[in-house]
Amino acid sequence: MNTVSNPGFQANKTAPVEYHNHLVPEIFILLHPKITLMLTFIGIGLYDEKDISVKGLEAIRHADHVYAEFYTSALMGTTIREMEALYGREITVLDREDVEQQPEWLQRALTENVVFLTGGDAMVSTTHVDLRMRAHELGIKTSIIHGSSILSAVPGLTGLQNYRFGKSTTIPHPYTHKDRTIISHTPYDTIRSNLDGGMHTLVFLDIDPEKGYMTINRGCELLMEVDSQQGKSDLEQRLTVGVARAGSPSPVVVARPLVELAHYDFGGPLHILVVPADLHFMEAEALVKLAGAPEEILDMGK
Repeated sequence: MNTVSNPGFQANKTAPVEYHNHLVPEIFILLHPKITLMLTFIGIGLYDEKDISVKGLEAIRHADHVYAEFYTSALMGTTIREMEALYGREITVLDREDVEQQPEWLQRALTENVVFLTGGDAMVSTTHVDLRMRAHELGIKTSIIHGSSILSAVPGLTGLQNYRFGKSTTIPHPYTHKDRTIISHTPYDTIRSNLDGGMHTLVFLDIDPEKGYMTINRGCELLMEVDSQQGKSDLEQRLTVGVARAGSPSPVVVARPLVELAHYDFGGPLHILVVPADLHFMEAEALVKLAGAPEEILDMGK
């Protein structure tokens, strides 16, 4: 087991953690008897340790063991120490292998209360759905405490209507194979398919322990590269929306042609990209007012 390498989100085990024990008085324990043994998945939100729900906080304080993973998403506005101080519990951070390949820790939920923390909502990632199914196969009861999700935050921040989003996709970092740089065409194909169906596309950007957090700029460059490989060039002029640090006190939301977003400074992670289909007139107005989109798109709204 290890911790994430993100310098803005680190577990510091070199000094004792001063838990906020005054937040868990004895009367609280008396009024909340221990729940049935189970594995509880808790979504802890988008940005910092305070995004967690009261229900999630109570479950953590009743748990015998608290685990977390931050390779599918990360909270950029906090650290493990700050989370431990607020939650009043030590957190064991799991890496991908701990979760997906050798989850010995899962066995503890057969005899003890275990909670598993994730950024965003608890079941957005298929990794977490798979883990829940494995728990059921072992006879472990599970429950879910939901948290704020990027899937609902992006429509809220941009003004794009949430029911008009199609299949989401992720742009992975390119990799080298036999001296060739391989760029995945899957996100590009998903965007094209959604556009043909009149649907917006939410484009996640890769988080890699070695290559780091992909930026909106890099994501735009890769999409234009694939567009060029396909013998096309229309995607670069398509209105695209970049969102940085959703859930923070000052998120950045900018709508420009994709080629312009490739050069816009969005600041630090986390970043996400949206490729809208043809816009409803209310969506066009929202993007102009909330994301600084060019006013000429108002004439294109349906």
